[in-house]
Amino acid sequence: MPARTAEEQPLSRLAGNVAAALPPRVAYRSGTATVTLDGMRLNQVTVGSTDLDRAEHFYLLLGLRLIVKTEHYLRFECPAGESTFSVDRVDAVPGGEEVTVYFETDDLDGEYRRLSDAGIAFEQSPADMPWLWREARLRDPDGHRLCLFHAAGNRRNPPWRLAD
Repeated sequence: MPARTAEEQPLSRLAGNVAAALPPRVAYRSGTATVTLDGMRLNQVTVGSTDLDRAEHFYLLLGLRLIVKTEHYLRFECPAGESTFSVDRVDAVPGGEEVTVYFETDDLDGEYRRLSDAGIAFEQSPADMPWLWREARLRDPDGHRLCLFHAAGNRRNPPWRLAD
C-alpha cells in the first residue's frame, strides 16, 4: 500500500508523527504527566480589520514597526523581543470577541500620555492591578481589546507561580 499524503492522513496521526520527530519534555502538573514540546514560542497574533490603512496608522502610532504590507495583510514587529503582530483584511469583524492582546512597555504611564495626546481613547487609564501588573486598556479601531501593561518580573514569575 503506498504512503498516504499529508492531506490523506488523519490529523491525530499527523500530530503524532510531528511529536515523534521532536524532542519531548515531560511536565508535571497536579500529579499528572503531560508531554509538551521544547522550543515552542509565540510567533504572532493576527487580528482582522475592515480598513488596513486605518489599522496601519493605529499600530504604527502604538509603536510597532511595519515589516510586511500587501493589499490584504500587514505584519508588524514589536519594538522588543521576537514577536510579531499582524492584521488581515476581513469583510467584517465578528462581534462579541473575547480575546485581549497584551503589549508590555517599561513606561506605561509615558505611553498612555503619548497615545492620549495623539487622540487615542482609553477605556481604563493606568492602574495597579491585584495580580501585580500596571495596566491601561483600550480598543483598536476595529474594536479588538488591547491592554498596555508593565509587569516586570511578575509577568512570568509572580509569587504564586506553579513550581516546575
